[in-house]
Amino acid sequence: MPDPSRLREPKIVAIANQKGGVGKTTTTINLGAALAEANFKVLVIDLDPQGNASTGLGSISTDRNLTTYDLLLEEAPLESVICPTDIPNLMLAPSTTDLSSADIELVSNERRSFLLRDALRSPAAEELAFDHVLIDCPPSLNLLTVNAMVAAHSVLVPLQSEFFALEGLSQLMLTLREVRQSANPSLRIEGIVLTMFDARNNLSLQVEEDARKALGDLVFETRVPRNVRISEAPSFAQSVLDYDTRSKGSAAYRALAKEMLQRNVGSIR
Repeated sequence: MPDPSRLREPKIVAIANQKGGVGKTTTTINLGAALAEANFKVLVIDLDPQGNASTGLGSISTDRNLTTYDLLLEEAPLESVICPTDIPNLMLAPSTTDLSSADIELVSNERRSFLLRDALRSPAAEELAFDHVLIDCPPSLNLLTVNAMVAAHSVLVPLQSEFFALEGLSQLMLTLREVRQSANPSLRIEGIVLTMFDARNNLSLQVEEDARKALGDLVFETRVPRNVRISEAPSFAQSVLDYDTRSKGSAAYRALAKEMLQRNVGSIR
């Protein structure tokens, strides 16, 4: 019988798209900030060797003693890797360029695709009692992204409102299907979020129409606008919610968080 006093496991979401520059890191940071603002305990895991999510949340590269490299390759416990951010309720597992060699170093490890799942599902990790874990994936479908998908309950896909946007989704969906069949049968698509959206631009409107026609309810109603405040915030190591709380970008990410919570209302404690 399950212990009714035990905290439920966190909702783990991988934020992935093999195309670069579509808003993965921006979405990870700002969605995390919006969930934290709503009083959920959030962990952001930076799995991108570029470390932009870490920098965007105020982590200085020279101060990152233990990182997601140590979590995956050195079996460092999660609690020793995570560090606080300036955002209440939001913690960070940072990365550095050391992570860029992970594919090569892990090739002989029989459990190479399960390392992140093992780290997040350990008893010690469960005691940290996070409500949400957001994984910022690299812009490729490599072993790091596969680790994120194996560990996650769902995948959130930022889709830039540009020409050929939908064409890149086919390979991502194929990888997701392969992970379902081999390692994580319960993995699902959390949703597709349109980013850098400009309602004055016919191309953005056409991309939205095509996405909703092809993907239906998987596409979030919330659209993240092309907004200068969203672009400026990372240079101040802040989320857009902290940088300009009244901006259209802040409103969009609050709306995205609310919509995601409503989709998962049955699993929220």
